[in-house]
Amino acid sequence: MNYTGPIVYMERKKKILKNLSGSRILALGFAVAILVGTVLLYLPVATAKGETTSLVDALFTATTSICVTGLVTVPTFSHWSLFGQAVILCLIQLGGLGVVTCSMIAFLIVGKKLTIKNRRLIQESYNLDNLSGMVNLVRRVVFGTLTVEMIGAVLYMFQFVPEYGPRGIWIAVFNSVSAFCNAGIDIIGPESLRPYVGNPLVNFTTIFLIIVAGIGFIVWWDVKKILSDVLHRRICLRKCWEKLQFHTKIVLFTTALLIFGGALFIFIFEWGNPDTIGNMGMGEKIMACLFQSVTTRTAGFETIAQNRFTDSSGIISMLMMFVGGSPMGTAGGVKTTTMAVLALTTIAYFRGKKNTDVFHRQISEDNRRTATVVVMTMVGCLFILIIFLSAATGFSYLDVSYEITSAIATVGLTRGITAELPFVGKLIVIFTMYIGRIGPITMATAVARRSKEANTSIERPEKRIIIG
Repeated sequence: MNYTGPIVYMERKKKILKNLSGSRILALGFAVAILVGTVLLYLPVATAKGETTSLVDALFTATTSICVTGLVTVPTFSHWSLFGQAVILCLIQLGGLGVVTCSMIAFLIVGKKLTIKNRRLIQESYNLDNLSGMVNLVRRVVFGTLTVEMIGAVLYMFQFVPEYGPRGIWIAVFNSVSAFCNAGIDIIGPESLRPYVGNPLVNFTTIFLIIVAGIGFIVWWDVKKILSDVLHRRICLRKCWEKLQFHTKIVLFTTALLIFGGALFIFIFEWGNPDTIGNMGMGEKIMACLFQSVTTRTAGFETIAQNRFTDSSGIISMLMMFVGGSPMGTAGGVKTTTMAVLALTTIAYFRGKKNTDVFHRQISEDNRRTATVVVMTMVGCLFILIIFLSAATGFSYLDVSYEITSAIATVGLTRGITAELPFVGKLIVIFTMYIGRIGPITMATAVARRSKEANTSIERPEKRIIIG
């Protein structure tokens, strides 16, 4: 009897896995997590009524959870049982931290050392420049995540425990994890956070979690280091900005500009709209506009129904969603640093400057090329998917554009069409959420790999063409 067949198969399988690039492993990891989540949510025990959920809705929910998007076809608070909600929460946490990071955590728990390939996977998943300190990095990410989520849960409990009793603890924990991971899924009720549009505790706790998670872990550690230096009087307060890393300055400046700029435009466009903020007091108006501006940065929570906003505010919200958060955070989109590089490069061109300078530093040519490719690829995907969803559904152009932008930027905001999507429409949005979650990472690493190969390729004669 020949026993070599299984051995050859295993060797071939091992060789294939060994030769997989980091980008493909990331994509495969998310796909496997989605399939596992789909199976668990398809079980009758996952629903409140003990009935089987349709396969497409189970797949949709698993995808929106692991991709930390927030679009849902069935109400999370009533359709899913406690088991189902727990599965969704685990998927959200897994998606927020990243499949690779969670895998590395499992390795560390069982005492397995990280190989060079493991370290490279972490490097690619967070778009880092070197392989040093990967174990410490994973530990700091996990500790920081759990700490901030715990703070958020405690703050939410002051509101939800008096209101819902013991169930308020579960609501607070779920909401905190979902807000930190920028998932936008909640189990409060049919109106989500709309009843709390004038509640400062719920509003600012959610805003805090979204912003902190969205700016990225690298920014956390840099700001923490500077504040520590100030407290120990190693540097004076007025030199804080000067001592921050270049990346941190770009992230903080761009984030502040987008949040307050977006809130200002929404405030102007919605001032007299009775369906949104028209009948609110000045304080509530400011808070509601600030919340809308922050939540469009890929969080997905809403205190005002999105289909009530004017078309102008809807377009502003889509632009904010497309940009998203910052690198090495839980947010999606093309990232603040990407748009900052493109904007600064455009400004430099108009000023007749060859180089792109900001904060007394020059942005590298590689950064500019990568930013261009990421944005152009995302724009191309966006328009193609809008066309497909329009053809499959027949909804208005603004509603479809909003849905696809929200899905590809992993935001989770909708103008009310998600639950009404036909079967094909759901599949299109599922695919959109998936490529939106892995897209920027795989595109950035692919561009970096190609640029290295280009250095060894044959140089061709340079020619100019007419542009513009």
